[in-house]
Amino acid sequence: MRRSLIVNPHASRVSEAMIAGAESRLRPVETLRTERGGHATELAAAAAGDEVWVLGGDGVVNEVLNGLRPDVSLGVIPAGATNVLARALGSGEHRISVGRVNGRRFSFAAGIGVDSEVVREMETEKRAHSGHRPSNVAYARAVARRLLGGYEPRLELVGMGRAAIVFVSNSPVFTFAGPVPLRFAPAARFDLGLDVVAPERVSGASLARLLPRLAVGRGLAGGRGVLSGHDLDRVEVRGDVPLPLEADGEDLGDVTEAIFEAERDAVTVLVQP
Repeated sequence: MRRSLIVNPHASRVSEAMIAGAESRLRPVETLRTERGGHATELAAAAAGDEVWVLGGDGVVNEVLNGLRPDVSLGVIPAGATNVLARALGSGEHRISVGRVNGRRFSFAAGIGVDSEVVREMETEKRAHSGHRPSNVAYARAVARRLLGGYEPRLELVGMGRAAIVFVSNSPVFTFAGPVPLRFAPAARFDLGLDVVAPERVSGASLARLLPRLAVGRGLAGGRGVLSGHDLDRVEVRGDVPLPLEADGEDLGDVTEAIFEAERDAVTVLVQP
């Protein structure tokens, strides 16, 4: 078995001791270190291993997913701040579908709205400037500030209707708020197509209806004023103006159109604690 290990040495929890421990567990292994954004995709495309392992967070995992050659397994040793994919799957071997948005693969979630705007603010702007990941409290404040400001309809989900924000899930867990899983579409599954939920507008009244559903794990699908779809192969979204798009917590820039597609039975994922 040939293995490659791609490491983001700047991930929030990565240390030289952790790298050495991963190498010991995977031996024999070729270790490749990322040097810049997007480098992990290039390394994965050129990696010689039958398994390509990642030591890092969701960002570098997403980069590797987008460079992974056919029939090569993706191994994950979580070492980032949130580690949504690894935590949502749990340890072991899993065969999963993945999503694509405008051709970019994602493993667990993507969206346009409060999530993408906070990723832009916290990751692209503040983290790039300071070199440090903002705290979970800072993230929560940014989300709350934007939700309380409200959102009017500005997106067209083709064949479904108008909405203010859109969340696309490949997993029952969209993300984690510290230890708490946020399940916007609890019926989503890694081995199915995509689920979409899209509140038609965000206001004090809609938050009062929808937040209690999230608190008890019911998600947004089925809530009044929410467009939704389950196990879909394609979702097309058009924006009135250019808006930020995110996938797996990565800022993909501003778009006026986003085409989300399911790539079924796509990748074998191996998760180690």
